[in-house]
Amino acid sequence: MRAEARKVAVVGDCPLLRSGVAQAIEGADGLTLVLATRSADEAARALAAGDVALVDLQLTPVCLAQVVGRLAAGGVAVVVFCSARENHAVPAMRAGARGCLSRQADEAELLAAVRLVADGCSYVSADLAVRPDTEPSCHVTHRERQILELIAHGETDHAIAARLGISEHTVHSHLDRLRDKVGSRRRADLTRFALTHDIIPAASWQG
Repeated sequence: MRAEARKVAVVGDCPLLRSGVAQAIEGADGLTLVLATRSADEAARALAAGDVALVDLQLTPVCLAQVVGRLAAGGVAVVVFCSARENHAVPAMRAGARGCLSRQADEAELLAAVRLVADGCSYVSADLAVRPDTEPSCHVTHRERQILELIAHGETDHAIAARLGISEHTVHSHLDRLRDKVGSRRRADLTRFALTHDIIPAASWQG
């Protein structure tokens, strides 16, 4: 846990969504809600380098990319809300967004994404299935890749430990780190994340 809480602004044009996201941030350890607003300019004035902006604006991809670019230019870590049917993720990431979060994400995934981008990683929800140039840049270790591949084959924690020659406790530690990166504790979501982002090859999966 960092001694200083991360400052977060919520920027959205839907009052209900803006309020719900702000509520989740307010109740989270290590995070401080600076403001909830529909104005990206207001957020830019309130945030400093290293702070986080959660952006959900109904704009064209070009206009959204411009908003992202202005915030990112000040060193703000921007996370954009997207849906699978939109084509906003790629231009937003190219404009400097550090994350794209599905509008279907739950509170656990939201908070995981905020903490990851605040620590310098990127995050993309698995169900957005965006192109490789927007894949998360968080480091996935060789051992984590091995564990993800075995999970995709349906192996239990005990079987994974036996196959890799490590203890179940070590497997659980790796899984906890992976679940923090993915924002979900479900094994199916770990598999989907790994396949979507080519962390494990689809040809190796028999699910």
